[in-house]
Amino acid sequence: MCGIYGITENNREAIADYIKICSHRGPDGNGIWNNDYITLGHNLLAITDDAKNSLQPWKTPAGNILVYNGEIFNYYDLLEHYQDKFIPKTKCDTELLAWGLDIHGYEFVKQMDSMHAFAYYDIKKNHLLISRGYHGIKPLYYAEVREGLIFGSEIKGMLDRVPGSRQVDRLALNCLSLTGINAMRNTFFSNVSKLMPGESRVYDCLSKRFVANYLDHKTPTSNTKFDAEEYRNIFKKSIAMTSIGQKRIGVFLSGGLDSSIIAYELKQLHGHVRTFTNSFMPPVFIGSEDLNSDASTASKLARANAFDHTEIPITPEVILENWNKAIYSMEQPVYNQSQVMYYYTNKFLSENGITVTMAGDMGDELLGGYPKYWNMIQGLDLGELKMDSWSAVIDQWMKRIKNPIRFANNDIDGEEIKTQLMLLYPEELFWNPADPVGSYMALDAITQVPGEFFSRNDSYGMAFSMEGRFPLATKHFAKYVMSIHSKEKINKNNLKLPTKMAYRGRLPDYIINKYKSGWTCPVVQWTKKSPALTDFLAKINSTKDCFSQYVNAIQKEKSRVPALILKSWAQIYNMQM
Repeated sequence: MCGIYGITENNREAIADYIKICSHRGPDGNGIWNNDYITLGHNLLAITDDAKNSLQPWKTPAGNILVYNGEIFNYYDLLEHYQDKFIPKTKCDTELLAWGLDIHGYEFVKQMDSMHAFAYYDIKKNHLLISRGYHGIKPLYYAEVREGLIFGSEIKGMLDRVPGSRQVDRLALNCLSLTGINAMRNTFFSNVSKLMPGESRVYDCLSKRFVANYLDHKTPTSNTKFDAEEYRNIFKKSIAMTSIGQKRIGVFLSGGLDSSIIAYELKQLHGHVRTFTNSFMPPVFIGSEDLNSDASTASKLARANAFDHTEIPITPEVILENWNKAIYSMEQPVYNQSQVMYYYTNKFLSENGITVTMAGDMGDELLGGYPKYWNMIQGLDLGELKMDSWSAVIDQWMKRIKNPIRFANNDIDGEEIKTQLMLLYPEELFWNPADPVGSYMALDAITQVPGEFFSRNDSYGMAFSMEGRFPLATKHFAKYVMSIHSKEKINKNNLKLPTKMAYRGRLPDYIINKYKSGWTCPVVQWTKKSPALTDFLAKINSTKDCFSQYVNAIQKEKSRVPALILKSWAQIYNMQM
């Protein structure tokens, strides 16, 4: 896992600065390549081969230049497929990608089961192909500027070169306030965009414009009958694919079903697994509910299966000490009170020798892990809900949170957001009229998961030079489960039926039958009992900054935390209205 950067001019100084700002993404080396039209840079985090064999920018067999961030999980399958045509000199998948792009161009991307962001410069055509992987696990940001195009794995290194970027983007802000997720192409920094999940674009460095655009997605279907043995075999393959490399792996074990099957199969495959979970100190109870119940469940499972398990204590002091660093590393505001806990957890894993992390993200969205999906199925069956078109699915998705966070001077209405959603997530790629709920789940998977979960993992993992992997989000696994009708995934009493049926008897009933809960840090509860955290909130809320008029106008907020995150972000990044 690495960082990639570029600008379409001869400017080594700009890219050297970018590399320095993002040096945390790659402690194992860096490099710059340039000609009169473009400068490309790279930070290296070596995972599958020694650093000396992995340095980039990479000169391809045809003399083109590649900078690449990611992993090709079907690397060995592709080696076998092309064994008569491609003979590797290293164990580095960059070598295979460079060869594949020379020979097949963009079509090679569709053959890859990967998490990636790369830039491939065709010297003869003076074309730049930038690409982001199927589910958007790795980010890639870009901006069209006077020099042409500037791009990179993080935003912070380009801000001072993009005019107006310290202004808050209104479309991004209003999409977040309405839906809880910024699913737009726009980032929160005006004039800075992101490649969408599964998107590749070709930029002409002479005319300084984009000349081609591609999308790689699997349309949900309902033509596969679930089979428990088939399901487990496909998932075991996904575990094997995502555990390639020579670095230590740590699993975020939440006590839920998805992280439990990852830890279980990883132990079956390798004979050893390290797992980590959070516990809250002091403990917090909401009524009779113990917020440490997930940690207790994870520890119980770990003992029963002989996992090498560690509990990471989270305290109010941890939140205070890491707040600003967590907001800075995340780059864009996300309304989640657990953000600082996630940041510190990644820091802890890194300090304990972990370089590759695994988590169960996307399992809920692909397999029906939320009660709302069953409510939709029931509503359709009873004629109480209408989702008979892709437009109607978008309408329903835009109501995904009950109490949207409203801002004063909200100058972008829902219709403009819907128009953009219809363009970014086209009907022909996501709509299955035989299973509207499956289509909704596919939309959740491509918006919420990369928009919050994957971006959080990349930001916080790479802040400590760690690579995050997600076995439930490989093409191999996702295409299979997206071909199963939603009614085979959910019923009135059960969510994620395929996983439960495939692992019943292998995992204990207290995991299989566990109620759905979130991995949530009790910041709100602590603010009522922790003088230090209360003082911190008061200090932030008394600060006069450019977001005061918006924060003070928030209506019906569940807590002060969303406002606090927004204000902290505005201050840290010196944002202006």
